Amino acid sequence: MNFQFTNTQLTVAVVALFLVAAIIIGLYLQRRKTRTLGFRNRFGSEYDRAVQTHGTSKKAEARLADRETRVKSMKIRNLGDTERERFVAEWQTVQSRFVDYPKPAVIEAGDLINTILQARGYPEAGFDQRAADLSVSYPRIMENYRLASAVAVRPGRADASTEELRTAMVQYRTIFDELIQVQPPNEKVAAA
Repeated sequence: MNFQFTNTQLTVAVVALFLVAAIIIGLYLQRRKTRTLGFRNRFGSEYDRAVQTHGTSKKAEARLADRETRVKSMKIRNLGDTERERFVAEWQTVQSRFVDYPKPAVIEAGDLINTILQARGYPEAGFDQRAADLSVSYPRIMENYRLASAVAVRPGRADASTEELRTAMVQYRTIFDELIQVQPPNEKVAAA
């Protein structure tokens, strides 16, 4: 079979091919934009941190998706009423120590947060992994978590001012309040 195309037919075919390619590219870009917006809304400032760490939004989104998959495989649960009451009493004890012993109180607050995380089903892990896991469900508190932990692990009292210790304690309090709240099943806390 011998096909012969006229110049008009070739021009129409080329234009149609370009239109199809433009539509496909447009749909791809719209999908990427929607995906990026979804990650930005879910992770807030943690999304920006991931982009900065991994270099591109595509790599950051892949890592954030890996976090979500990891956390979904965990058996995260709400605290029971008895546990919640016990943790509230422990928090009050830690907080009351702050006036006389600010640095140890901040360290104890961090330890209490870790204990609550373990009680809720988050695995024992290093700080970075724990922060990554926590960022999936609690992206709003991640900056507080990182800053308070940085103050808590500084060696010696001289390295952290009383104001920094006070701020860390307030940040831990925000985290504590979030972690002891009852979360409806499959609810994700949206980034603010």
